[in-house]
Amino acid sequence: MLHASAFLTLLAASGGTEALAEKLTSMLGGLPPMLIAFIISMIPILELRGGLIAASLLNIPMWEAVGVCVLGNILPIPFILLFIEKILNWMEGCKIGWMRKLALWLKARGTGKKAEKIRKFEFVGLLLFVGIPLPGTGAWTGSLIAALLHVSRKKSVPAIFCGLILATIIMCLISYGGIQWLVDRF
Repeated sequence: MLHASAFLTLLAASGGTEALAEKLTSMLGGLPPMLIAFIISMIPILELRGGLIAASLLNIPMWEAVGVCVLGNILPIPFILLFIEKILNWMEGCKIGWMRKLALWLKARGTGKKAEKIRKFEFVGLLLFVGIPLPGTGAWTGSLIAALLHVSRKKSVPAIFCGLILATIIMCLISYGGIQWLVDRF
């Protein structure tokens, strides 16, 4: 019999999201559970994936968790789309070494191999990049790529939003035992 915890373990092995979400959940332990899920959903790398895992660990009902985690993950997106290029250019010209290196790394990440695939398929590429919860994907990176590749906001915003819906469905199945329910039924 397949257990939902096996999928969380698989997810953790693929990028450490579960372990990071657990660690942050314990670090933020004095805060209300919904606020913890919201904060984790705003953090790059963890994003919605980490927020829903944390919500599940904190026993937040799935429907409440979905709203809070999607809101937390979507909140930074307009700022990334509008300002990231200017911020990265400023950081690149900064005399603080680590800021310059970070800006160069982010620009390389936003225009690398994955980015070229997104440029080729634009809407669908961006939707799948944001929607399939794998390490290094998500709304933050998708927004970074869209901004650096100058994908129009008419295409990027709906694609990112649809990708978040897809990621939410997948992560709810993983985090809240939906996969276990499917396995038990079939």
